[in-house]
Amino acid sequence: MATIIVTGIAGSLARLTALELLRRGDEVIGVDYRPKPDTFPKGILFYRASYNKTRIADVFRRHKPDAVLHLGRVATRRVDGNKRFDLNVVGSAKIQELSVQHRVKTLIVLSTYHIYGAHPHNHVPILEDEPVRALQTVPELSDAIQLDTQAVTWTYRHRAMRTVVLRPSNVIGPHINNTTCRYLRLPRIPYLLGFNPMWQFIHETDLLRAVLLVLDSEDRWGAFNVTGRGALPVVEALKLAGAPLVPLLPGFIKPYLRLNPGARPALPGYLIDFLKYPVMVSDQRFREGFGFEPRVGVREAVRSSVTRMPMDAVL
Repeated sequence: MATIIVTGIAGSLARLTALELLRRGDEVIGVDYRPKPDTFPKGILFYRASYNKTRIADVFRRHKPDAVLHLGRVATRRVDGNKRFDLNVVGSAKIQELSVQHRVKTLIVLSTYHIYGAHPHNHVPILEDEPVRALQTVPELSDAIQLDTQAVTWTYRHRAMRTVVLRPSNVIGPHINNTTCRYLRLPRIPYLLGFNPMWQFIHETDLLRAVLLVLDSEDRWGAFNVTGRGALPVVEALKLAGAPLVPLLPGFIKPYLRLNPGARPALPGYLIDFLKYPVMVSDQRFREGFGFEPRVGVREAVRSSVTRMPMDAVL
């Protein structure tokens, strides 16, 4: 039995992961800066702690984890930019330092493929060592880029601890409530007329399997792209959502969002760029290194994500 700290435990992906770890017989300690959800799995210890404060050190000291799954990247725009920086950058550095201090064997850091940025000069497909271009056009992703960069640097500086950084494509699923899922669930879905780039998705269950494969391996480290089975032109994916589509010329997307404030959280600035330019990553390195093969087809993944399922359905 391993002792595993899982950050972001108030979020759906972290709780799904924690539940699977419990089924395997591991001891799971959940940490989140947010309050404990009303529906929370029995058998998981919960600590409310900011990742950059002293209480997180108390959690490490008390439980002496074998592994840390840092799944708690803060992506929501509802969190103040300074607080998001403290949690994502300063807090992640604190977790990395504590992991080395307490001789953690494996640290997994969840990043995102959005750091590559939607840019007309991107290669297709994008490999893990390609330039990160998001900062050139979307400053709001700067904390995500810094989180990723410092974690990748950590893999070389502290080789005694195995650090793996995962950069998944659009994570979707019935229990996920991120930006991409909120976009697919809009009652009327705007898109850019004349643009139809390819989009990649990964279903929540496939990403869960990917995390567990990394946890169970012993010799692979570094940064890895992760994506699901196949890709779709974005308009075709949106049609699978079943809601009416609203074609807009590029100059009308921001006025549309101002007139429809309910759609704003689903279309931050960086996602609008992804409606213009393809961002296709290669996850060959991950598939070959960890024997990963996604199971959920891209159409099935999109359809399953349209209706949000409460977490208590799986607890």
